[in-house]
Amino acid sequence: MSKKFKSLLPPNSTPLERALEAATSRISDVPVPLRTLHNPDTIDIKLLPWLAWHRSVDSWKPYWTEEVRRARVRNAMKIHRQKGTAKAVKDVVAAFGGAILLREWWQMTPMGEPFTFELVLTLSGAGGQSATAEFVDDVIAEVHRTKSIRSHFTFTQGIETQAAIAMAATARPVTYAHLNLTEAK
Repeated sequence: MSKKFKSLLPPNSTPLERALEAATSRISDVPVPLRTLHNPDTIDIKLLPWLAWHRSVDSWKPYWTEEVRRARVRNAMKIHRQKGTAKAVKDVVAAFGGAILLREWWQMTPMGEPFTFELVLTLSGAGGQSATAEFVDDVIAEVHRTKSIRSHFTFTQGIETQAAIAMAATARPVTYAHLNLTEAK
């Protein structure tokens, strides 16, 4: 036994009880970094799925980037507290590195059907995660889990692009195109 350990057993304890006390007295010497284990930013990536399970993250895909997985765990409690609200839908999409434009039925002109909303989703590939069809399906599935059960939505995927503009010596007409992509059912 260690010098700082004082036995709590009575003088008439059996050798088995003393051996058990000696074996368990060292348990306090085992480091348990609770602050690290419960922090999604500092936990070892191998242990992150267990923290996700602890915080009731609804879905988990191993192909997501580390940044997306850590963001899902980081925002899990906030999303669970607000589940069923537009704010929770925005937060869950933000955890995937995306942005949305959400218009509820009462915000549409003309007013939409009650308990419906329009969702324009733009995934910019945050954290190195490419916006594949599978990844977009994962985000939509999370929106389904997070939204109010009585609500239904129309989904439109936005496209985010960046381009450089160069000045030309001559004037040229410019044409703008508006793309509206919808999911075929």
